[in-house]
Amino acid sequence: MKPIFLTLMTTVLWGASSVASAALMSKPDYQAAQEVISQQYKADQSNCGSLAGNAKDVCHQEAKGREKIAKAELEQRNLPSDKHAYELRLAKADAAFAVAKEKCDDLAGNPKDVCRKEATSRHVSDKADAKVVEKSAEAKTDAREKITDVRQSADNDKRDAAYAVAKEKCDALAGDAKASCHKAAQMNR
Repeated sequence: MKPIFLTLMTTVLWGASSVASAALMSKPDYQAAQEVISQQYKADQSNCGSLAGNAKDVCHQEAKGREKIAKAELEQRNLPSDKHAYELRLAKADAAFAVAKEKCDDLAGNPKDVCRKEATSRHVSDKADAKVVEKSAEAKTDAREKITDVRQSADNDKRDAAYAVAKEKCDALAGDAKASCHKAAQMNR
């Protein structure tokens, strides 16, 4: 059950992030968002109190996972970066793994072992996917930088070649015309 409080928190956080766009959240907004996350975590934990046994343990893991994900989302909204996006993916993978592992405790024997292996396999897969996305983003950034460098180098080469042509044309002139021609060629360089 999602309390109205969580819905309000999401609305407030998204509203603050859309106003700030790509800029940092103000310190009071950031602290307010952290407080909302903390209050939601406490509410989620208290909702687990009425449960018993493994259901209670699962509920606690779900609450911890939601808190970690919310904190990672807040960091990504506050300061979007490839690093924060990666940390958000990891938080989601770790939360899902913790809950899945806890749910396996309802089983016994070989089904429990299989359940844990499946949870571990999904966790490894999710972490690997997060790493692929992170490295792909880094590669794209590196590629953009390399392309920019190559374009700048090509532009410099073109200007130098055009200058050499213009200078050669100026050498056919004499006196003031030659000096003016060289000056114009220098300015276009």
